Amino acid sequence: MSDNYNVDGILAETTQTAEAPQNAAAPDEGAFSAEGGLPLEVLEVSELSKKGYQLLKENKISDAVDCFAKILEVDENNNYALVGMGDATRKRGSFREAVVFYQRCLVYHPGNNYALFGLADCYKALNQFHKAIEIWEQYLLHDDRNITVLTRVADAYRKVRDFKHSKAVYLRVLEMEEWNPYAIIGLGHLHYDFKEYRDALFYWEKMFQNNKDNVDIRVLTSIGNCHRKLKTFAEGVEFFEKALRKEPYNFYALFGLADCYRGMNLQERSLEYWNRILEQDPRNKVILTRAGDAYRHLDNYGKAVEYYERALNIEFDTYAVLGLAVVAKAQGKFAESSESLKRLIQQDPKNYRLFLELADCYIKTGDKRAAIEVLENFQKLGIRNGAVSDMLERIQS
Repeated sequence: MSDNYNVDGILAETTQTAEAPQNAAAPDEGAFSAEGGLPLEVLEVSELSKKGYQLLKENKISDAVDCFAKILEVDENNNYALVGMGDATRKRGSFREAVVFYQRCLVYHPGNNYALFGLADCYKALNQFHKAIEIWEQYLLHDDRNITVLTRVADAYRKVRDFKHSKAVYLRVLEMEEWNPYAIIGLGHLHYDFKEYRDALFYWEKMFQNNKDNVDIRVLTSIGNCHRKLKTFAEGVEFFEKALRKEPYNFYALFGLADCYRGMNLQERSLEYWNRILEQDPRNKVILTRAGDAYRHLDNYGKAVEYYERALNIEFDTYAVLGLAVVAKAQGKFAESSESLKRLIQQDPKNYRLFLELADCYIKTGDKRAAIEVLENFQKLGIRNGAVSDMLERIQS
């Protein structure tokens, strides 16, 4: 897949609000430093805090920072202001800077739920999921039934591929709230990530059945992708078409339809959708290669070569070169094809498809011994592959 698209992992993340839960404990009282005298009245500090948080809600980050900074000038460890500065910098995407404010708050106000929540979200944003889990677990010591935090913990366990703990926490949420969408979607992601496509389908279909009239397009494409992986392509087509009716140019719906028709060997139908993607993204080399394959299967070698070469003009692509080699073989240019395949094998020595195509080249030129040698060389790599074993058995018998 190209850098722009990751179709096998296209189950889009469902995001939750980044704000602290409503039932989080309020920061400790104590608005100013005793050592600093009384440069601000308690009421003034309280008003500045309220104003700062209101400005944050209105996304006026710089103005909010000014309010919190005024408090910190007279009380450098004020928990309202430290959490406010953490929230402000986190909203700006400055997660490492935000971590400093939250940690500073927790030094002087241990167990502050707002600081714990913000700190964990920063670690999550920085892909430091183990640290995020550790902080959220601290939060749950104070509030072990907070669904927002529990789903975040489950998400983090999923990110570190801890299937057992992730599933357990998601199911715990569903015990508390049977139709919680974040837990249901999370379980769909989890099973999909671990290639348990039937189980993933169960949870995605649950989301679909619960909201047929206004279902999120990502649920539709996720169901379609489960069918694509299970090779139940006709059922996949149904859901990708539903998605396309919602968004006629949705990449994932177009890709899913094209790939399903490809799986059903309806190459002309698949071409319709590959080309619709290329209308929007003409330099997507992966889609160019897929379209080239479709033209090749239709014996339209001229078009196939055109698309493979367009892909290669963007960047080297193993499958575009392979496509050209297979076209050459189909046209009887066996020497050209075999030389190209040998070079590819040097670059990608564990790609079984290359060995199969090269062996087929030798078979077509009557060199059975060379074909056997190619397939045996692949087996010497210690990789078991049914297609290679079957071809070798056929040649030898």
